[in-house]
Amino acid sequence: MQPTTPTAVVFAYHNVGVRCIKTLLARGIHIALVVSHEDNPAETIWFESVAALCAESGIPCITPADPKSPELSARIAEIAPDFIFSFYYRHMLPVELLALAKRGAYNLHGSLLPKYRGRVPVNWAVLHGETETGATLHAMAAKPDAGAIIAQTPVPILPDDTAYEVFGKLTVAAEQTLWQALPGLIQGNAVALTNDLSQGSYFGGRKPEDGRIDWSQTAQQVYNLHRAVAPPYPGAFTEIADHRFVISKARLYRPAIANLPQGLHVVDNVVLGVCGDGHAIRIIELRCDDKVITAQELQQLIAKA
Repeated sequence: MQPTTPTAVVFAYHNVGVRCIKTLLARGIHIALVVSHEDNPAETIWFESVAALCAESGIPCITPADPKSPELSARIAEIAPDFIFSFYYRHMLPVELLALAKRGAYNLHGSLLPKYRGRVPVNWAVLHGETETGATLHAMAAKPDAGAIIAQTPVPILPDDTAYEVFGKLTVAAEQTLWQALPGLIQGNAVALTNDLSQGSYFGGRKPEDGRIDWSQTAQQVYNLHRAVAPPYPGAFTEIADHRFVISKARLYRPAIANLPQGLHVVDNVVLGVCGDGHAIRIIELRCDDKVITAQELQQLIAKA
C-alpha cells in the first residue's frame, strides 16, 4: 500500500519552479528539500524566487554549485524520497541521484516533447515560427528530455507573441500538467507514453550574441528573432558606427518597401528595418547605449555614420 503522504526532493528555479512547488503542496506532497540556484548578478532577474517561496513555506532550500556532489547525494539518500522532481532547474541530474527516488524522478520541460529537447525551448520555438508549444512532464533519464512522457498541455503561440509572453502561458500549462498528472503518480497508475526522439531535435543554449540581426533574412525571420529574444531577454540588435541598436518593440510592416538597402532607416518619421526579401519590420521602440532613442535621433546617427 502506498504511503498517504509521499515525500519529494525538488530541484527548481524560475516561475515554473515556484508554481510547481505550490502545486505539489496543494496535492499533499511533503517536500523535504528544495535544491535551487543562486541568482546570477549578471542576469536580469524578472522571475519569481524559489528560495523566497521556500522561506515563506518553511521548506529547507539549498543552492549547491554542483548537483553531482557526494554531499548532496548523501543528503537525498538519507531523505529516501518517493519522488524527485525537476522544475526549470538548469543542470542535468546524474542517474545515480535519480535512482534515489523510490517511485520515480520527473522533469517538467517547456515544449511538446519530443520537439525542442534541450535548452531554452520557448525561445527556439518562437525563433522557428512555431504556432504551438506546451509543457511536458516526463521521466528523467541519462539523456536530456528523453524519458517517457507522463502528461502534456499545449499552448498557442500567436503571431506577435514574444518568448516572454509564451513563457507566461507555459507557466500556467506547467501547473496544469503537473496538477493533472500527480494523482496517477501518487496512486502508482500513471500511464507513460513513448518519447520518440526521432520526431524531434535537441537544441543548445543561446548567448546574447545570437541576437545579432542578419538583415539579408526575410522580414518574418528577423521578426521571429526579435520575438524570441525581446526584453527581458537581451534583445535582437544591429550595429552602426560603433553604436549598438537593440529592438525593444516591433511589428511586421505590411506596406511594400522600394529602393531601400537592407538595415535601419527612417521613413516619414517611422523606424524601419529593411530585410532581404524587400519587406520590413516597423520598430516601435529602439534602444541605443541602453537608452530609448527617437526616429529623429536615429536619423542623425545614421547621417553621421
